Amino acid sequence: AMEKSYMSVFLLLVAISCALAKDVGKKETKETKETTTKPKLPQTLSRGWGDQLIWTQTYEEALFRSKHSNKPLMIIHHLDDCPHSQALKKAFAEHKDIQQLAEKFILLNLVYETTDKNLSPDGQYVPRILFIDPSLTVRADITGRYSNRLYAYEPSDVSLLYSNMQKALKLLKTEL
Repeated sequence: AMEKSYMSVFLLLVAISCALAKDVGKKETKETKETTTKPKLPQTLSRGWGDQLIWTQTYEEALFRSKHSNKPLMIIHHLDDCPHSQALKKAFAEHKDIQQLAEKFILLNLVYETTDKNLSPDGQYVPRILFIDPSLTVRADITGRYSNRLYAYEPSDVSLLYSNMQKALKLLKTEL
C-alpha cells in the first residue's frame, strides 16, 4: 500500500508542475515586453550567459525552433566548475554587442553532453561553441583560433566570437 501512495503523490507533483508551466506560457503571450514582472523561468535557463535572452531548454527544442524560425542556433557547452567556462561566460554576458546580436539566434547552453556526435566534432571539451544552421547542419567552418580545439574560445576571443556570430547570420542569408 505504501508504494501506491508514493506514486499518487508523484503524479500529483507532475500534474502541478505541468499546470504551472501552462500558466506561465499563457501569461507570457498576454504581457508586453515592457512589463517588469518577467517570469523567472527563462533566467534559470540562461545559467548566467545572458538573463535577458531567451534560452531553449533542450537540444531537441533548439533544433525545432531553429528549423521553424529560420534562425541559426548557437550552442554553448560549459561546466559550472570549470574556470575557463566561468571566465568565458562572464566575458560573454558583459559584451553588449554579443548580447544584442544573440537575440537573432536560437540559444542553448548545456552543462552536459548530448548523444549527438555532430556536436563534438573534435572532442567533448568545454567551453565550446558551435553554430547550427536551420537546415540542421553543424557549421564546421565557423571556428575559434585554436587548431587543437576548434570550437573553444577564451575570454580574450570575444571579438572573434562576435564576428563568428555575424558570419553565421551572413551565411544564412547567402545560402538559404
